[in-house]
Amino acid sequence: MSKVYFAKQITPESLIEIYHKLGVELKGKVGVKVSTGEAGAKGYLKADLIGPFVKSLNGTILECNTAYPGERNNAKDHMKVAEDHGFTSFADVDIMDAKGEFRIPVHKGKHLKYDIIGENFKNYDSIVNLAHGKGHMMGGFGANLKNQSIGIASRNGKAYIHSCGKTKSPKLCWVTKHEQIDFIESMAEAATAVADYLKENNKQIIYITVMNALSTSCDCDSNQDDPVMEDLGIVASLDPVANDQAFIDLIWASKDPGAAKLKERIDTRLGREILPYAESLGLGSRKYELIEF
Repeated sequence: MSKVYFAKQITPESLIEIYHKLGVELKGKVGVKVSTGEAGAKGYLKADLIGPFVKSLNGTILECNTAYPGERNNAKDHMKVAEDHGFTSFADVDIMDAKGEFRIPVHKGKHLKYDIIGENFKNYDSIVNLAHGKGHMMGGFGANLKNQSIGIASRNGKAYIHSCGKTKSPKLCWVTKHEQIDFIESMAEAATAVADYLKENNKQIIYITVMNALSTSCDCDSNQDDPVMEDLGIVASLDPVANDQAFIDLIWASKDPGAAKLKERIDTRLGREILPYAESLGLGSRKYELIEF
C-alpha cells in the first residue's frame, strides 16, 4: 500500500514540508515539471506559491510545446508566456523540445508503440512532477498522470498520445477519430513509459499535486473557467497512481456543492478510468494510506 501525504493548508511552507515528508533527497540536476499555463489561463501554479520550493531544490522549470494552436506551440512564444506568468522570476525555464525530441519504449499497452518526449529531459537526474489538480476538457481531470504523459511529451509526442498512436502530426491529431477510452489509456501508457525510462536510467521522481483553483477546465485553456469548489490542499507520494487516486477521492468526499460540476466533467470524459488502467500497467497502486499532517 502506497503512502500519500496530505496537507490541508496550501502555502509555500506546506509545499516544502510535504516534500520533506517523502523522505527523498533529490540528487544531481533537478527538473520540476509544471504547466506554465496558456496565455489567458488563471489556474496555473503561481510563482509566490511554488517559487520558494523550486529555489530550495535549485530546480529548473520543465515544459514542452503544445500540439494545439496557441501561445505555447513554439519555444519563443512559450518562453514569453512562462516569463509573463512569473516562472522565470525564480528559476531557469527549459522548453525541453525546443531543439529536438527522442523516443522511449512503451513496454506494455495496446495503443502506443513508444512515447516521444522533449530532448532535454535527458539532462536531469531527478524530477519533481508538480501538478496543478483541476478538471480537463478532454481528459476529465489533470494531475500527476496527465503531467507525466501529455506534459513531458514533445509537441509531436502530444499529437501521438492524443491520436492514440495514429499520427505524430499536430495538425492531423485533432481530426483523427478514436474512442475516448483509448485516449485515456494512451495517457496512462505514456506516463508509464516515462516512469520506466527514469527507473532504467537510475533517475528519481516524486509526485506532488496542489489542489487549488479547482476549475472544470485546464490551465491549457486560454478561457479557463473560474473555480467551482473549495481548495482541497496538497497531496504528495512516490506513487503517481495513488496520488491521483487520492485527489479524486478528496473531490468525491467533498461536501462542497460545486464538486458536482467537477465530478460531472471527470466522469463524462471517463477520466477515472486512467487509474485502474495505469495500475494494470504496473505504474502504481490505487490502494494507499492517507497521512495528514
